[in-house]
Amino acid sequence: MLRYQIVPVTPFEQNCSILWCDQTRKAAVVDPGGNLERILKAAETLGVSIERILLTHGHIDHAGGTAALARQLAVPVEGPEKEDAFWIDDLPKQSKMFGFPLVEAFTPGRWLEDGDSVRVGEETLSVIHCPGHTPGHVVFFSETARLAVVGDVLFAGSIGRTDFPRGNHKDLIDSIRQKLWPLGKDVSFIPGHGPMSTFGDERDSNPYVGDYA
Repeated sequence: MLRYQIVPVTPFEQNCSILWCDQTRKAAVVDPGGNLERILKAAETLGVSIERILLTHGHIDHAGGTAALARQLAVPVEGPEKEDAFWIDDLPKQSKMFGFPLVEAFTPGRWLEDGDSVRVGEETLSVIHCPGHTPGHVVFFSETARLAVVGDVLFAGSIGRTDFPRGNHKDLIDSIRQKLWPLGKDVSFIPGHGPMSTFGDERDSNPYVGDYA
């Protein structure tokens, strides 16, 4: 079974996630935006071995620590979708703009596309391309665990911003309603910031994308 732990990182309190297979204890780190010592300590406490880094999108608070962590652990980076390459290339500039420690740009070992899958130990996650917040944003979904890691697409009671370069409000709404809602109301999700929720709760009450919005 797929397990998870949220590790808040960066001054933006971004929800970095450690996902692991409880049979193999192999793990993936999703969106290591910074505070790598905190992430590594959590992995050590959990007794898991990090085998890869997964990225939902290229913003500094989600991707800022990626190059350093990948180099330190000698693990591959997968994601996001290639339309976010300009964000990743711009990470050094983003770090200066938001007052983060200077970080490196990098090229993922594997760009992801809609319909791809990624492995965490013996568990498989589906890749869903959900543009809108950024053009190359992806979501990771475990059918067996009924869990989605949605980055900054959707939040409890809110949705992602679309006022960044190449953000698109209509694309974001379409991504949520056409790609996430069909996964099922019982799906729990880890957002990029704030508390977890379920797709059912958001369909019932989210003022931006709920069924009664």
